[in-house]
Amino acid sequence: MTDYLALAKLAALKAGKIHKKYFCRNPRIKTKSSTFDLLTVADTQAERVVVSLIRKYYPQHNFLAEEFRYRKTGSEYTWIIDPLDGTNNFASGLPIFCASVALMFRNEIIAAAVYDVTRNELFYAQKYRGAFLNGKRISVNSASELKKSLLITGIYYDRGKKMEQTLDTIKDFLYRHVLDVRRLGAAALDLCYVACGRAAGFWEFELSPWDFAAGKLIVEEAGGMVTGSLEETVPLTKKYFIVASNTKIHRKMLAIINKKVARKL
Repeated sequence: MTDYLALAKLAALKAGKIHKKYFCRNPRIKTKSSTFDLLTVADTQAERVVVSLIRKYYPQHNFLAEEFRYRKTGSEYTWIIDPLDGTNNFASGLPIFCASVALMFRNEIIAAAVYDVTRNELFYAQKYRGAFLNGKRISVNSASELKKSLLITGIYYDRGKKMEQTLDTIKDFLYRHVLDVRRLGAAALDLCYVACGRAAGFWEFELSPWDFAAGKLIVEEAGGMVTGSLEETVPLTKKYFIVASNTKIHRKMLAIINKKVARKL
């Protein structure tokens, strides 16, 4: 197989089958490093299925995934995988979660797929080929003012400084009469919603690569942009502060976000 996008899509769909198998059926739940960071049997089984599928075709490729660690190879290709993004939603019976699969070549994401089995929505993109939802091309929305912009944010498992910064930033956006702010609990889907125009922007103070890698490419191929808080390029192999938008409100978002962060330092 040489069609990386087709493999990413297939892997995300297979993970979705695992999600469907266990959703609302009392999956075994554990906690990870944080009391607020849950792990279910669907997370681990979905990751094993995805990695096994990809290794069938590309045994020499690297893997960077949420639940398990993998031995590095000499390959310039790395699959970045979140087998179940939105685990806390999943474990609570809330149907907002997905599988996220991205392929990085050197330092660029070249193929990505995000699948929401509850809505049967498959978002995907290939570098320089556009972004799609269930076969139809998607693009970011045209909101150019904050008062016309629905924003999405996320709060990491941290219940300290980052949480306070996020809550303060939400208040600042609302005081500036942004249309509204949502917190959905699945960053990969949040990014896809920016890509297809359901929201004008998204920010989160700390995300892992598997949370944002696929969504980043999908947003960019849909005409949007994804940067760090200072409009810098986002590194793909470590936790980072992510800001995504339709491009038109990007600097307006950054001005509010950075003003609030500066006050907290």
